[in-house]
Amino acid sequence: MCGIAGAISLKGLDKNKINRCLDLMRKRGPDGAAFKPISFGGKIVTLLFSRLGIVDPTPQSMQPFTRGNLTIITNGELYNYVELRRTLISFGHTFSTKSDTEVMLAAWQQWGEASLNKMEGMWAFALIDTAREQLILCRDRFGEKPLYTWTHDNTLYFGSEPKFLATLAGRKPQINERQIKRYLVNGYKSLYKKPATYFENINEVPAAHFIRITATQKIQTICYWSLSYDPSKITEVEAIHGVKERLINSVKIRMRSDMPIAFCLSGGIDSSTIAGIATKEFDSDIKTFSIIDDDERYNERTNIESQIEFLGCSNHRTQTSTKGFFERLKDLVAYHDMPVATLTYYLHSFMSEAISEAGCRVAISGNGADELFTGYYDHYSFWLAEMKNKNSFTDLQSDWQKSYGAYVQNPVLQDPLVFFKNPLERGHIFLNSETFNAWLHDPFEETFEESEYSNNLLRNRMLNEIRHETIPVILHEDDRNSMYYSVENRSPYLDRDLAEFLFQIPPELLIKNGYVKYLLRAAGTGFVSDNVLWDKRKRGFNAPIDHLVDRKDKVTREHLMADGPIFDIVRKDKIESYLNSDLTDNSFSKNLFSFISAKLFLEHYRDWNP
Repeated sequence: MCGIAGAISLKGLDKNKINRCLDLMRKRGPDGAAFKPISFGGKIVTLLFSRLGIVDPTPQSMQPFTRGNLTIITNGELYNYVELRRTLISFGHTFSTKSDTEVMLAAWQQWGEASLNKMEGMWAFALIDTAREQLILCRDRFGEKPLYTWTHDNTLYFGSEPKFLATLAGRKPQINERQIKRYLVNGYKSLYKKPATYFENINEVPAAHFIRITATQKIQTICYWSLSYDPSKITEVEAIHGVKERLINSVKIRMRSDMPIAFCLSGGIDSSTIAGIATKEFDSDIKTFSIIDDDERYNERTNIESQIEFLGCSNHRTQTSTKGFFERLKDLVAYHDMPVATLTYYLHSFMSEAISEAGCRVAISGNGADELFTGYYDHYSFWLAEMKNKNSFTDLQSDWQKSYGAYVQNPVLQDPLVFFKNPLERGHIFLNSETFNAWLHDPFEETFEESEYSNNLLRNRMLNEIRHETIPVILHEDDRNSMYYSVENRSPYLDRDLAEFLFQIPPELLIKNGYVKYLLRAAGTGFVSDNVLWDKRKRGFNAPIDHLVDRKDKVTREHLMADGPIFDIVRKDKIESYLNSDLTDNSFSKNLFSFISAKLFLEHYRDWNP
């Protein structure tokens, strides 16, 4: 929930800039806005807050919220606030509201920074401790909620979105052209491998970190949690039971809301399991929402219908359409403060819109399941490389041929033994980057890099995805798309207890009989229709660009080729050549969307006056 912003400075902030920023924050929080200046150590910290009321939406829970010497503004939810509140009462704490915000402050009073280890939730908060004369800026473990910082003219600005910082400063930051090129050439998986954003000197507070800022402007960045691979002797039965138990609890605490909840239902195992738990375990009459595309590569209609019939719940379906593509994408890019990462998230915006129009304030999705349970095509090949010494290796290869092998389009991954032969092969991640690089006036040179977190190939790949590649992109895009429509997105798979348990499980248990996400499927038995539960095909929440953009249409071509700042980076002749070609390769389709999204972003930036 909510939007936050603020600054630490010598003189405080201009009232007109504060009001302009609060106005911009309304999409994140349409239910009220407030600001509060607080002095300590000769500095003034100004806190801005816009409210999306979800838990205890009474006036008494409005932020900035003060308890003793602590004042906080927070964006997100503390899911285990009921349990923490009970514990804190046993320590003698009393409460004046039913909000999770007050529980978070009381926990900080009781345990200080150690309270972060006791919290389960998603958050980005700014907390002022006047007794210790310090400001704490903190993000949740996976980075579900965004928090940016920018130091300009001896003032440190912070907030949920870059536009808030620019508005408070009264100037726009410089474009990071290298990030634009990184996006165009290497794609979305490269965006968070470096501590960079689309704006020079605007940085993010890293996930699972907090920044401590003292009155003397001493700044410390501290990591308070880190997911790692720590295998233990767990049997298959124990693994299935452990996953099921933790997933049920994760869904339970994420269904705590005083406002209506929607469930995203793509037709895959991830979202279907979450919806199934809510219905079968907690007897909830849920509302589900789906996106439908006619392309059979991505059409999940059959699975959606099967799961809806199995659960007996309602389902709202939105059909993909070419109508208003450029206008909608232009609005999204302006709100995102960056190019929309992939076509998937353009489509996702339709779901957020439908959820909002249905009167729901909360959306629950299947984010993170692919990264935690082996949901990508390359996971299977990494797993095979780890299983190379098994007596049944020939059978394991055969299982691949009968399952994922029939659907892999990436030429590198069409060989199931690619990582068996060369463990360092990563050409599938920056596929066709050389070709896309040729589209630029000045080549962008940046080879693929992977951090070393484990000597297990599969687990190391998954940890890189969680920390640097897919999860940061998914969470940024979901946050912006949902907040654009004043909806809060929750992700039950991104639960600390569940993640830590999964990274104790030996890799041989992760895939079985040709089924990736085997443990999720086994744990989902009884919650998911058999048609969905044992469907080996991975479609993904996507659609081809040609379903939305007609390259041959005269008006569309004029739009794409219109002069703009993008052509200071991209060669116009290369785009024209592509539009005239018959290329239908999915990789090139994705790059066309990246070009369009970057083009609109740079045009928006050119005309932006914070």
